[in-house]
Amino acid sequence: MRKLFTSESVTEGHPDKLCDYISDSVLDACLAKDPYSRVACETVAGKGEVVITGEITSNADINIEEIARSAIREVGYDNADTDIDYRTCKVHVNMSKQSPDIAMGVDASLEQKEGEKLTSEGAGDQGIMFGFACNETDAYMPLPIFLAHALSKRLSYVRKEGIIPYLRPDGKTQVTIEYKGDKPVRVDAVVISTQHKEEVDLETLREDVIQNVIREVIPEELLDNETKYYINPTGRFVIGGPLGDSGLTGRKIIVDTYGGYSRHGGGAFSGKDPTKVDRSAAYMARFIAKNIVANGYATKCEIQFSYAIGVAKPVSIYVHTFGTGTIPEEQIVKLIYNRFELTPRGIMEYLGLRSPIYTKTTNYGHFGKDDLPWERIIKI
Repeated sequence: MRKLFTSESVTEGHPDKLCDYISDSVLDACLAKDPYSRVACETVAGKGEVVITGEITSNADINIEEIARSAIREVGYDNADTDIDYRTCKVHVNMSKQSPDIAMGVDASLEQKEGEKLTSEGAGDQGIMFGFACNETDAYMPLPIFLAHALSKRLSYVRKEGIIPYLRPDGKTQVTIEYKGDKPVRVDAVVISTQHKEEVDLETLREDVIQNVIREVIPEELLDNETKYYINPTGRFVIGGPLGDSGLTGRKIIVDTYGGYSRHGGGAFSGKDPTKVDRSAAYMARFIAKNIVANGYATKCEIQFSYAIGVAKPVSIYVHTFGTGTIPEEQIVKLIYNRFELTPRGIMEYLGLRSPIYTKTTNYGHFGKDDLPWERIIKI
């Protein structure tokens, strides 16, 4: 049976991703000086302005405005007429400390209060988190989101390296994969919208993007005469970034995870320290799902954790292997309970999450990158 599935990605200059990057830059700056920082940093960007708000409880002394301007500069925004200028934009900072009501539940878990011998913080919020892995790619990621991220990353690379010198930072990609059964067999369509300088003509841009981006990323055997290419389908993309559309931290949660191929619990990642389980537990769920597949227990695996605020241990664990499991799912659940400590402290210590590693996660997905601790493969 023929099926089509599509995932999208965005470049680091997309206004939402710019906000994610500023928030994660603030988080990393805090963790670099105080690994026990509590951070929930939100950023919004619009015409000529950036607002950074949220909660920070930390011994770190940081200059948030300076961090924000540096992040905007790194992305490549230096023109207020077409997007935003890191030198002249207004930066507003409005930070408070973590609510004492939340801190009370994080500092000491319900289990500790009830006398259990459990030395762990409670979860920083209630919520559900999903982790997923499959054997479609060497990164154990679904092929549509894997290729969409690769295209977005390549778009930024050819801009920064001057291979396509007239590009600007904002951009989006989308890849549609044709499946026969559960096997990906070809690329049916590629959509790329990329910001550009005004003087370039559309035909030149389309040819450059096809040759220097698409054909450099997508394996030739996946492309054929029926593959459709949509390059800047509106015909023009000069005004971009926060001038073309407002940006907000946490608005690209599907891009950040599995491109819609797996379920999502709803919690965003960027700007949050690892006591927030909607970030740390999602990383742990991915780690375990990936190792279930890598160890041969399934070719496709989805894991759900649920937590209650102030409670250290997960309320529930769910495993689904889509009929591909080599052992029963109930046995995998028992294996997870016996093998891993899934309290916030257990996850943070096992994955080393108190380190300033989060700006590496911001762009092109939080999963499928070899240099992140939740992507390593172990023997179970």
